[in-house]
Amino acid sequence: MPRSPQTLPTHDNSRQLSWTCTARPAPPFQRYCAPVQLSDAELAVAAAEAGAAVVRARYRTPLTRLEKSALDFATDADVEAERAILNVLRTARPDDGLVSEEAGIFGPSNASRTWLVDPLCGTLNFAAQTPLVAVNIALRNNGHVTVAASADPLAGELMWTDGANAYLRRAAVDEPLRPSAGSTLVDVNVDGPYPNAARFRAVHVLAASDIADSFRPRVSSTSLALAWVACGRRAAYITDGNVIDNVHFASGIALCQVAGCIVTDLRGQPLHAGIGGLVAAADERTHAALIAIIGKQFAKGTQMPQAF
Repeated sequence: MPRSPQTLPTHDNSRQLSWTCTARPAPPFQRYCAPVQLSDAELAVAAAEAGAAVVRARYRTPLTRLEKSALDFATDADVEAERAILNVLRTARPDDGLVSEEAGIFGPSNASRTWLVDPLCGTLNFAAQTPLVAVNIALRNNGHVTVAASADPLAGELMWTDGANAYLRRAAVDEPLRPSAGSTLVDVNVDGPYPNAARFRAVHVLAASDIADSFRPRVSSTSLALAWVACGRRAAYITDGNVIDNVHFASGIALCQVAGCIVTDLRGQPLHAGIGGLVAAADERTHAALIAIIGKQFAKGTQMPQAF
């Protein structure tokens, strides 16, 4: 039976959101709440929160693995979180395209608006009961990411941007994102693919003698660490790979850019114009130092065994 609409406050408490809730007997939800007349930013937040609720509920519960390759897998929690997210997005924006980590590409083939969805970034962490995961949502509108949200389900936090400002939401209170290099922590993604393997491997950054002079490298194995650059918990984030319109990175890149971070490819060039990869840094000094360290690898060249 339909229930009376609920109201949820927005970040400035100046207006209310109307949600229509309908009972659903199937787990993991007892009811499904469809947002009505939400802005794109509010919808990104609602979708991220829907996915985060599933991830939080499934943490430390028995999981079914869905094998992708010898070293990669999803779980039924990934699929459940994705289903919750897509239900929110498709109900509110039925004419938009969708690209999602597990479900793939669907919706209108000529859509100018496409939602990029990573329902559980850090699946291996999640399966190992390591609380470092993210739920990522971004909207690509006419070739540009205009709104985004990244939730940390297990910390009860969410970072989001409307394209003009970026916020960290905790306990229904929003605070502006403020990048800072003060931690000196640099997160390095060592997972593949490795399109620049002949000249660069992120794992070599961890062992570089000059990085230890100024920074403390870390490996979190989730794009949550990229969003942390935007809110000052990491000085920088480094990865190889194609990050353009990538469901893992689109949200974090948008958060960093709006928050005022320096975001380039591995050689310091614009993301759309360079060789790929990503360096997101809290400030220009940190970015310049890391580009110099990475540049030494490119100048020397390196080739790791393919089995590495």
